[in-house]
Amino acid sequence: MTDQRDEQQFTVVAGAAVHRTLQGTERELIELVERAYLVHGAGSTVNPPSYFLRFPDRPDARIIALPASVGDPVGVDGIKWISSFPSNLAAGLPRASAVLILNDPRTGFPYACLEGSIISAARTAASAAVAMRAMTRQRGVAPRRLGFVGTGLIARYIDRYLRVLGWELDEIGVFDLAADSARGFNGYLRGEHPGLPIVNHTTASELLENSDVAVFATTAAIPHVGPGRWLEHNPLVLHVSLRDLTVDVIDAVVNVVDDRAHVLQANTSVHLTQQAHDGADPAAATLDDLLTDRFTIPADQPVVFSPFGLGVLDLVVGDHVFRAARERGEVHAVDRFFFDMQRHSAPA
Repeated sequence: MTDQRDEQQFTVVAGAAVHRTLQGTERELIELVERAYLVHGAGSTVNPPSYFLRFPDRPDARIIALPASVGDPVGVDGIKWISSFPSNLAAGLPRASAVLILNDPRTGFPYACLEGSIISAARTAASAAVAMRAMTRQRGVAPRRLGFVGTGLIARYIDRYLRVLGWELDEIGVFDLAADSARGFNGYLRGEHPGLPIVNHTTASELLENSDVAVFATTAAIPHVGPGRWLEHNPLVLHVSLRDLTVDVIDAVVNVVDDRAHVLQANTSVHLTQQAHDGADPAAATLDDLLTDRFTIPADQPVVFSPFGLGVLDLVVGDHVFRAARERGEVHAVDRFFFDMQRHSAPA
């Protein structure tokens, strides 16, 4: 990126350009995110804990800051600033909105502001696909039954990215407390998976009992799914929303996380489990351990992947989007955004 940062020019990449850049590139993005995990695992990143801005008068809302830095071969610093306002849904607005700021690691100057919610959704889905590809590769068996608990935007993105893995599914299960959301997701699935049976379940536990791979993509703030018969067939669970499973479930499964320090915060299910056991880490492995074959998941136990969401993934995807949008002429420069750049020069 150093070839594009010489003039400390600040640019904006709008959501439409982000969408055009990422549309149809699921396979490429999965590979990009897997490489980012390997760079992170090799210690070439900085990814401090996320900071949560909360509001006493709006207890269900939050804005999260995810600062990060990625070393070679990417070379970018920055921060994602993403809000979650569930009350938006009743007004017909998306729950989440975000911006991503990219900084030049040589000078610290920010050089791009990108619409961040699409990048965030895409990197979340790509992360899920990377994890599921690694786990199914190790087990040597492709799943036949896929289930979704929670049917919003993230569920759609995850479905799209999992399709790249080439599974031959027998059915897709659906459960959501919001009937309208479930109906909309059903319509989406029928269009994307013509002829494939879509099964609507009445409880999350029922869906889990009938899924080889289950995806949690809810807005749950506290755990609501406990252990049961659904654990007996040793499913793989993508616990993307992080707060659905009780401590008893986390105790009963093999836990894989994206980053130990990062996920053990903010009352995630694995964080609550750590607190319940005097600080003991419930994670058996990280995703990097799976990708580098330092850990092999067992075939005879249920496995849960809990990705808190690393800021380094946003930066890697954001850098990719910025480059592609620039090549198409869809990066908008803000003239003289940085003013009086010669303030420390000697007088003429």
